[in-house]
Amino acid sequence: MDGDCATTEDLCMQRFGKKKPHRACLVLARGGSKGIPLKNIKPLAGTPLVGWVLRAAIDSEAFDSVWVSTDHDEIAAVSREFGAQVHRRSPEVSRDASTSLETIQEFIRAHPEVDIFGNVQATAPCVHPFHLRKAMKAMTEDGFDSLFAVVRRHAFRWKEVKEGEVTAPLNLNPEKRPRRQDWDGELIENGSFYFCTTALVQKGLLQGGKVGYLEMAAEYSVDIDIDIDWPIAEQRVLRFGYFGKEKRQAPCLVVVSAEGALTEAQVHLSPTGEEFRSFNVHDINGMKQLANRGVEVRIISEDESQVHRQLAAKIGCKLEEGCEDKLAIVDSWRKDLGLDWLQVAYIGSDASDSECIKKAGVNGCPLDAQYPAKNYSRFVSKRRGGQGAIREFCEHVEITIEKANNENKPRPE
Repeated sequence: MDGDCATTEDLCMQRFGKKKPHRACLVLARGGSKGIPLKNIKPLAGTPLVGWVLRAAIDSEAFDSVWVSTDHDEIAAVSREFGAQVHRRSPEVSRDASTSLETIQEFIRAHPEVDIFGNVQATAPCVHPFHLRKAMKAMTEDGFDSLFAVVRRHAFRWKEVKEGEVTAPLNLNPEKRPRRQDWDGELIENGSFYFCTTALVQKGLLQGGKVGYLEMAAEYSVDIDIDIDWPIAEQRVLRFGYFGKEKRQAPCLVVVSAEGALTEAQVHLSPTGEEFRSFNVHDINGMKQLANRGVEVRIISEDESQVHRQLAAKIGCKLEEGCEDKLAIVDSWRKDLGLDWLQVAYIGSDASDSECIKKAGVNGCPLDAQYPAKNYSRFVSKRRGGQGAIREFCEHVEITIEKANNENKPRPE
C-alpha cells in the first residue's frame, strides 16, 4: 500500500510539480438554456437537476473543490445549497455561441491552483460517486491526460445520402450481419463527464495527450437536452440515480392522501346535493397488496366523506378524516410506529400534502397533481388521481422495498 502511494506521489510530482495536485469538479450551468428554460434547476424527481451531480461529486470525495460556473443568481443560490462554490462567469462566455472550452479556460485563469478538473455535466443526473472516483483514480494513478465517459451501443450505422441516392454501411457487412449477442457493439461518448489536466486546456484541448475512457452501464447513461427527455430521465433517475450516502430504508408506513390521489379531484353533485367520487379498483388492490406484505397502509383526508370510509373499510386500513395539519398527523403515526421519516412513503396531490412529501423517504404524486406537491415529488405517476396513480405508486414502493432489502443484505468478505 505504502509503495503504491509513493509511486502515485512520484508520478504527480513529475507531472504537476507537487505530490498532491489540486483536483476540481466543474459543472457548467448557464441560465440561458434554449431547449428547456432554466433546466439546470428544474426539479427532476423532486431535486433540482444540478443537485443530482453536485451530490454525487461532493460525496465521491474525489475532488478538493466543487464548483458551478454560472451567470444566473438562482442557479448560484441552488448550487450553494448543495455545497458547491460558485464561479461567476463573464458575459463573454455566457452567450449562446460560447463553447465549453472557452468557459473552462476562463475558470482555469481565475483558479490557477487547479491541476486536474472533472467537467461533470449537469444534464447527466445518473452519475454516481463511484464513477467519479474511478475517473479521478485513472487521472492521478494511471497518468491519463484526459478521460471521458462512454456507453456501449449496439446500433448499425449507415452513410447519410440525399433522397434517391444509394447508401452504404459504415460499421457492418450486410452479408455477415451479426446477431446482437455476437457483436460487442461500439463505444459512444455519453456526455456525462470529461476529465482533463489544466495543462491540456491551456493548449486549447479537452481531449488529448494520453487519452482514456470510462465505460458506464446503459442505465446510468442519461443525457437531458430537450423536453421529451425529461419524463424518461425522471423514471430512470428514480431507479438508478444517486440519492446520497444514507442507506436506503424499506418503507414500513405508506400514507395515501384521499383527495386528488386515491379519488379523482373532480366531485359530482346530484340534484339533491349528494356527492359522488370515483376511484380505481387497481388502486385498492395495490394498497391491499402492500398491506399483505406487512406494510402499514393508511389514508389521510381533509374532508369527511362516506366514500373514503367505505374505501378504508374495503382495504382494511386506518383513515384519518378532517385533517387540517397532515404533517402533524403523519408525524404522530410515525412516532407511534417507531419509524424514521426514511421509512415513510407518502403520495399526495396538493399544497396541503407538500410538507409530508418533502419529509417522506419515498414520495410521489399523480400526473395531475398541483404545485408545489409536484415540485417535491421524486415519483410522478403517468396516471391521474383516482385513475391508477396509487397502483403505480404502490408498485414503486414495492421496488424500493426490494432494493433496500438487497442493499442491506450482509455481503461476503
